[in-house]
Amino acid sequence: MPGLIGIIRHTLKDENRNAIKTMLKCLMHEKFYTSGSYIEENLGIYIGWTCHEGSFSDCLPIWNEKKDICLFFSGEEYSDGAVIEALKARGHDFHPERAEYLVHMYEEDGMGFLEKLNGSFRGLLVDRREQKAVLFNDRYGLGRLYCHEDDDGFYFSSEAKALLKVFPKLRQLDFSSLGELFSCGCVLDNRTLFPGVSLIPGGSSWTFFPHRPVVKESYFNRERWEGLPRLPDSEYAARLKDTFSRIVPRYFRGKERIGMSLTGGIDTRMIMAWSPAHPFKVPCYTFGGMYRDCADVKIAREVASVCQQHHETIGLNKRFFSEFPALAKKSVFYSDGTMDVSGAVELFVNRMAREIAPVRLTGNYGDQILRGVIGFKPGMLQGDIFSADFAPRVRSGIQAYAEMARNPPVSFFAFKQLPWYHYGRLSVELTQVTMRSPFLDNDLVALAYQAPAEHAGNNADSLRLIADGDPALSGIATDRGVVLRPVPIANKVRRLCREFMIKAEYAYDYGMPQWLARADRFLAPLHLEKVFLGRHKFYHFRVWYRGELAQYVRDVLLDPRTRARPYLRGRQLEEVVGNHLEGRRNYTQEIHWLLTSELIQRHLIEKI
Repeated sequence: MPGLIGIIRHTLKDENRNAIKTMLKCLMHEKFYTSGSYIEENLGIYIGWTCHEGSFSDCLPIWNEKKDICLFFSGEEYSDGAVIEALKARGHDFHPERAEYLVHMYEEDGMGFLEKLNGSFRGLLVDRREQKAVLFNDRYGLGRLYCHEDDDGFYFSSEAKALLKVFPKLRQLDFSSLGELFSCGCVLDNRTLFPGVSLIPGGSSWTFFPHRPVVKESYFNRERWEGLPRLPDSEYAARLKDTFSRIVPRYFRGKERIGMSLTGGIDTRMIMAWSPAHPFKVPCYTFGGMYRDCADVKIAREVASVCQQHHETIGLNKRFFSEFPALAKKSVFYSDGTMDVSGAVELFVNRMAREIAPVRLTGNYGDQILRGVIGFKPGMLQGDIFSADFAPRVRSGIQAYAEMARNPPVSFFAFKQLPWYHYGRLSVELTQVTMRSPFLDNDLVALAYQAPAEHAGNNADSLRLIADGDPALSGIATDRGVVLRPVPIANKVRRLCREFMIKAEYAYDYGMPQWLARADRFLAPLHLEKVFLGRHKFYHFRVWYRGELAQYVRDVLLDPRTRARPYLRGRQLEEVVGNHLEGRRNYTQEIHWLLTSELIQRHLIEKI
């Protein structure tokens, strides 16, 4: 994915130059990436970068007019237009649709400019005047930065594999972190899968002076948001409408073509209701499956029509199965093991999304920010597959989660669930497209802390916001049958039917109970998957692991190398694979993570 790599070291200059070249190659995943490097030997700074061609950050390095301040920035930033106009008024020269204005924000505000930045990003500022460099990231930590320190210097990268490549000693697994990956689906507390490699916390500004220890500071403290007072219902509703209508246009800015990743839910419809786009200027698309048009496709098509925008279905097809081994490997490799093999789907569909538009605008995170939905919960994998020494590490991940869950809901999501759990899928998506979501806008997240407590889990505010923006959209029921002004009996029946089909599909796919798995084995000739699957989800790994992907599962998980891993019980692993492939049990999640851990071992530890 687009990102930064860097070495801050005053010795071994030739080695540093070679290391930067090696690290940079690790981030060049696609032909449409651009890259470059820069060296400031007086400060011991060696830096490289990759960008999507034509993107917001494809203008590095960024200099001020006097050439004494330089900025390297990866990501996007969504300042209010008034900030840019004020910089122009003060005589600064820059391209307003690229990251060039950011260096002038520093000139005007010093390090206070970091608090004004709005987006997901990482960056390095080099100030020749003060003989310093400042490494920073966004307040949530979505602009991930891996780092490693030793007696000689400091090394950082937006992808861990670049550090693993130049430091062979780091190529080993931290079994405590691996246990958390199995139980929580992510590594917690800004640690990583690799000993000696950690994450720079969100909201960091770490300053480097020549021949002095790094000064590690934070420019943002979430307690300021947590201390905001709750608002009365009417005031919160008014401020939500004002804030949302004001911020949405920010996400339609820029010179790149924007595509709307439209679903049947509430959040993408909120964006469309307040979109500043002219008719047929923002192409809409929805990801679809192989069995039928899912609810997302049907509803999104109707929403796009009302908004006078073109709509296209990006569908999985049988080519996906033949490409799955390569896609699964890349999903795990690109994400440094933070995304499981199901990320193969994301690679497949987002490659096609890029052909429509290089920027993908989504409603991601609206549920969590505005309605307090927490979809990040730990669990113990079944099948007794872990060795006696390793199993306690998996259980400890569940205990660590319980401690974290005591945070206020918005804080738990924004500062823990988002940068640790959701990052994996996002990192895969970002290799193909630039991702945007107004639901992470600083102004909106700050307001979410002031929502009345009783509004948690309530759709009413969002539905009213849709109606205020575009009344025609409020009459279209969502994928769960939610509508602003329902006809009581008809709406209740519709919602019950849709909820039943959602639960039935889940029970026939990921969540199939073991007793039903045994029964389903004998019903296989009836192909009941054609009845239940594809109505709400567009990928179905339980069935695929038994069918089209069965040989791949056997080849990887029954390989002697896999069975011999010290954290697994080889015999139980064979039973899990056999029972799932023969239809006696449902071990979809177990197979997900077993495949993932083996690909981590092979492609990030043993061969990189």
